[in-house]
Amino acid sequence: MTSAAFEHLDIERLSQWLDEQGELCLVDIRDPGSYAQGHIPGSRHLDNHSVGPLVEQTPKDRPLVVVCYHGHSSQQAASWLSAQGFERVYSLDGGFTEWQHRLPERVSRTAS
Repeated sequence: MTSAAFEHLDIERLSQWLDEQGELCLVDIRDPGSYAQGHIPGSRHLDNHSVGPLVEQTPKDRPLVVVCYHGHSSQQAASWLSAQGFERVYSLDGGFTEWQHRLPERVSRTAS
C-alpha cells in the first residue's frame, strides 16, 4: 500500500514562489483565531467547511501548499489532498511559526 505523495517545501522556496508564481494555491489549516492573528499573504483558511469547495474548484495541476503551526499536521493534510487528485502538493517545513520568525514582514493579519 502506497501513501499519497507530497513534497516538503522550505521557507526560502515558498518565499521565492510567492515572488515569482501566480498560480499557487496556499492553504492554512490552523484554527481561525490563529489565522486571523497572522498568516502568509495570499493564503486562505482551510477547514472542514471550506475543503469541499477547494477540492471541487481548484485545478488539480496547480501547486498546492499546506501550512500549519509547525509543519507536522500539514503533512497529513497534504497527503490527504494528494489522494484527492492534486498533482503537486507540498507541506511547509517549520509551518507558520517558522515563517513568522524568519519573515515577520511577510505576515498578514485579518482585521477584526
